[in-house]
Amino acid sequence: MLKCRQATRLMSESQERPLTPRERLSLRLHTLMCRACHNFQQQLPVLRRLSRSYARRKDNW
Repeated sequence: MLKCRQATRLMSESQERPLTPRERLSLRLHTLMCRACHNFQQQLPVLRRLSRSYARRKDNW
């Protein structure tokens, strides 16, 4: 069973690379039981989109 730290790391890595079938299954099982990680997984695409949008702005420090 994954710990929350491991699950969130896999979620982040899934944004950069495909997860293995074992990683996907472990993550799925974890998010079925952990509401906090499930919520984070739902928010991750929004966070990524906002971060990229911010990085593209010309008026950043």
